[in-house]
Amino acid sequence: MTVARAYHTTTLLPTGKVLVAGGDNSSFGYLASAELHDPTTGTWSATGAISESRSNHTATLLPNGKVLVAGGYGGSGLLGSAELYDPTTGTWSAAGSIGTARVNHTATLLPNGKLLVAGGGNNAGIAYANAMLYDPATGTWSATGSLAIGRYGHTATLLPSGQVLVAGGLGTSVTPDSAELYDPATGTWSTTGALATARAYHTATLLPDGNVLVVGGQNSGFYTSAELYDPTPAPGPQRAP
Repeated sequence: MTVARAYHTTTLLPTGKVLVAGGDNSSFGYLASAELHDPTTGTWSATGAISESRSNHTATLLPNGKVLVAGGYGGSGLLGSAELYDPTTGTWSAAGSIGTARVNHTATLLPNGKLLVAGGGNNAGIAYANAMLYDPATGTWSATGSLAIGRYGHTATLLPSGQVLVAGGLGTSVTPDSAELYDPATGTWSTTGALATARAYHTATLLPDGNVLVVGGQNSGFYTSAELYDPTPAPGPQRAP
């Protein structure tokens, strides 16, 4: 890249190029610059800069081909703003506010085309439970059901059922081993099976069989362990013949 950066985002565009946006740099602080990688030539080129420098944000490809960047840390502090990148023009435009300024949240594209932003925290380590929905059709944000427990540094995984699995993360005073399911049909959350090991800043990957693989992370130390989440409901008690 032309600029060294960390805590940035990378997003695969429909053109096959990769958008790298924002981040942090020890020399320049929070970054507003963005770059495009072209895999056919193996080269980088500058594209339009974000209006607000930011790191630890989220970036999500929307069904219309635009990329929504939301939240994070910036030169003005914790950010609640969101912006849209248009690959056809290489420019950014304002996309409203996610309500509560936050960092280390998750952003999950739902089957209905809306974007779910959940949890996150602030500079003081306070964890948020609230969640917001962005509707690309109207360009507006609206509140949806809150998590049972505030968390940041968690993962959010879209399941084949259309529900979203949120797992682990840091709470205001504890590292939760809990997990929750978001149902887009009702806008509500429900508790599901807990992690065997409480962890934050781990990864969660949906496997071809529908299970979710959770790997690594940290709590009191750093983990090498991994565990599987099976979204299939356990069978109920069998009635005797």
